[in-house]
Amino acid sequence: MIKRLQVLSGAALLAFASSFSSIAAPADDTIIVGLSADAATFDPGQISSRDNANIAKHIFATLFTVTYDGEIRPYLVDKTELSDDGRSYTFSLKDGLTCEDGEPLTAEDVAYTFTRDADPANGFTGNAPGFVFTTLGFQSAQALDERRVRIDLKARTSLALGMLAQVYIHCKDSYSKMSLEEASAHPVASGSYRLAQWDRGSQVVLEKIKDPGNFKKIVFRIVPEVSTRTAELVAGNVDIITNVSPDQIDAINSSQTAVVKGVSGTRRMLVGFNLGKGVEGLPGSKEIQDPKVRFALQYAVDVPAICKQLLAATCERLTSLVNPPNGNLDLMPIPYDPVTAEKLLDKAGYPRGTDGVRFQIRLQGPRGRYLNDAAVIQAIGQYLTDIGVQTDVELLEWASVYTPMLRTKTMGPLFFLGHGGVTWNPLYDMSLFATPDAATNHSDWTDQRWFDDWKVARDAKTPEEARPVINRMLKLFYEEGPWLQLYLQPDFYGVSKRIVWEPRRDEEIELFAATLAQ
Repeated sequence: MIKRLQVLSGAALLAFASSFSSIAAPADDTIIVGLSADAATFDPGQISSRDNANIAKHIFATLFTVTYDGEIRPYLVDKTELSDDGRSYTFSLKDGLTCEDGEPLTAEDVAYTFTRDADPANGFTGNAPGFVFTTLGFQSAQALDERRVRIDLKARTSLALGMLAQVYIHCKDSYSKMSLEEASAHPVASGSYRLAQWDRGSQVVLEKIKDPGNFKKIVFRIVPEVSTRTAELVAGNVDIITNVSPDQIDAINSSQTAVVKGVSGTRRMLVGFNLGKGVEGLPGSKEIQDPKVRFALQYAVDVPAICKQLLAATCERLTSLVNPPNGNLDLMPIPYDPVTAEKLLDKAGYPRGTDGVRFQIRLQGPRGRYLNDAAVIQAIGQYLTDIGVQTDVELLEWASVYTPMLRTKTMGPLFFLGHGGVTWNPLYDMSLFATPDAATNHSDWTDQRWFDDWKVARDAKTPEEARPVINRMLKLFYEEGPWLQLYLQPDFYGVSKRIVWEPRRDEEIELFAATLAQ
C-alpha cells in the first residue's frame, strides 16, 4: 500500500510540475531557495524562527560562527581574551570591517548591538535577548577602543562563544536613526549580502556586497504548500527546498533535475509531560505527576517503527535531551515493550479497570509544523491506548493556536514538540531547563536536584570538567524527567542537480559555499 501511494504521488507530482515549466530557470549568478514560511522581521533583536534566521544570517555578520562540523570559529573576531574570573570577554575585531552604509564596523557597533538588543525599552523577544542573553547572564558591553570590545557576563560558562555566534551585529550610525518599525523592514547589512527586495508572502531577494558567497543574488521564495515546493524543484524553478515529504522522495530522485539529501537533524522530538498548573484538573494530569508513571509510558511507544513507517528513516531512540554523542553513554535507549509498560503501571498503582482503561489523558500537538507530525502524534496516541491509557489526540494549528498554548503552558497533559539542538556543547541542549520558570521549560518541571546541579555544570570551565555532574543530571532526566523520549527528526532537502550544496544537521541553510555544478 505504501509503495502504491508513492507511485501515484510521483505521477501526480510530475504532472503538477509540468505546469511550472514556463517559469524561467534561475540565472547562473543566482541561487533560489524555496521556504515554507516568510520572514516575520529583519530587526536583529526580534528574529527567532529558523526560516527567518536562515535569511538573516546572510545579511548580518556575527562575532563567531559554528561550522558544518559543529566547530566554533572566529568570524568578525581576530583575538579573544578572557578575564581570570571567566566573566569578562575582550574581543579584538579584524581590520577593514565595514557595513552596508559605508560605516566602518568597529567595537562601538558591537557594543551598540548588545546594548540595543538588551534594552527593555525596545521590548525585543527574539533569540538573542530571549534565549542567548538569558542563558549567558549577559550584563553589559563596552567599547574599549576602536577595535576592542568587552562583554561582561554574570558567571563563567563554556557556552559563551557558541552562544555569541547567534547575535547579529548591526551598525550604530544607521540603526540609531531608525524607528523599530523601520528597522524591521529595512535591514542595513553587516554581512555579505544586502536586502534588495522583500515582497511579503512571495519572495526575499538578497544581493552580494562582499565575500564570502559564490552567487551574486540569493532569492528565498515563499512556497508554503509542500507539494508545490516539490513541483517547483522538479520543474527546475528552485534550487533547494526544505521539508520534503517522505512520500515524494522517490518521485524527486527519479526526476532528471533534482535529488533528495537527507540528514539526521539535531532537532529532538518528544512528548512532553505538562506538570504545571496550566493543566490542573484535566484527566491524566494527576497521574503523570508520578515519575514511575512517566517512566512506564516510555516502554509503550515503538519509536524505531514510527521512524521507519512514517518518516522513511531509521533511527535509534533518544536517551535524554542532549544530542549524540554528548549524552550519558551509560544510558541505553528504552525498548518498545508494552508488557513491561503494563507491569510498571500495575506496580505504580494504576491497574486496568473493568473497561480495560487505566486512566484517560489528552495528547495535543501541531499539524504541519514537523515532518509528518499528525500521523506520528496519532500513532503515539494509539500506542498509549493499547496499554490501557485512553489517549484523546487533538491536532492544532501551529502559529495562532498551539504556539500561544506553549507560551502560556496551557497545552494538554501530553504535548508533542521538537526542540532544536547542537553538537558543540551538551549544556546548550540542557539550557532548556536553566531555571524552573524558563520559557523553554514547557513542562514546568521543578525537580530541585536538576537545578542545583545545573548551576554547578554551567559554571564549570569546560564541558569535560562538568561531565560527572552532566551524567548525573541526564540519568535523573532519563528516569524521572519531563519528556517521553522520541527521535532526532530526519530532515529531507530537495537539491537541484544544477548546484553543489550540502545540508547541515542543525537546519541552518548556509549558502556561502554553494556553487554551480561542473
